[in-house]
Amino acid sequence: MTIKKALLLQALTLTTMMSPCGGEDIVADHVGTYGTNVYQTYGAFGQFTYEFDGDELFYVDLEKTETVWRLPEFSNFTKFDTQSALRNIVVAKRNLDILIKNSNFTPAMNEIPEVAVFPKSSVILGIPNTLICLVDNIFPPVINITWFYNGHSVVEGVTETTFYPKSDHSFFKLSYLTFLPSTDDFYDCRVEHWGLEEPLLKHWEPEIPTPMSELTETVVCALGLATGLVGIVMGTILIIRSLCRDGASRH
Repeated sequence: MTIKKALLLQALTLTTMMSPCGGEDIVADHVGTYGTNVYQTYGAFGQFTYEFDGDELFYVDLEKTETVWRLPEFSNFTKFDTQSALRNIVVAKRNLDILIKNSNFTPAMNEIPEVAVFPKSSVILGIPNTLICLVDNIFPPVINITWFYNGHSVVEGVTETTFYPKSDHSFFKLSYLTFLPSTDDFYDCRVEHWGLEEPLLKHWEPEIPTPMSELTETVVCALGLATGLVGIVMGTILIIRSLCRDGASRH
């Protein structure tokens, strides 16, 4: 087994694929990832998550030793013993210490994260919406995401997900900001990570179509009407010519 990154250990991940029965070639319709444990040396940070089809069901808050459901309604259907998550994190920490020594304390390679900012739904002035800051290709999973409103730092209305693991052993994370669209406002998502020489600032502002003036609307309507009339005249001429040709051929 090749250890690509000695700083972080992702261990004890059980993946279950569910498919319809029948047929020799089976393609999974759903994938559940249960108990993804992450532990790293920086800040003694750990994470324990359950996922289904790439979406987080819940994670365990290791400081408060409680289960945090992605949607509160999920807790009505099942429960989870947080002590099992704590035991898994202890095992992950022990294994990580062994791997660090075996790798001769080789530090992890810092990847360069990729950042994109976009609204949750179509932007309509005066209608509440949510901005999403997607940070991809994160490694190691230590990052600061900050929102700015018209150049000023904002913390109200901000929520974040945990780190979502990917098949290439990197991570991605989502940060959300609720906002009220206005033509005079703009937003920035700032990302700080060891893979960046300086903080990365991703700018976003509403792209509202400029309304046409009354003169422009009148000109457009006139052009449309003129085009329609020309089409009618040309069609009439073609029909008359076709009828004349048919009459001449019969004579």
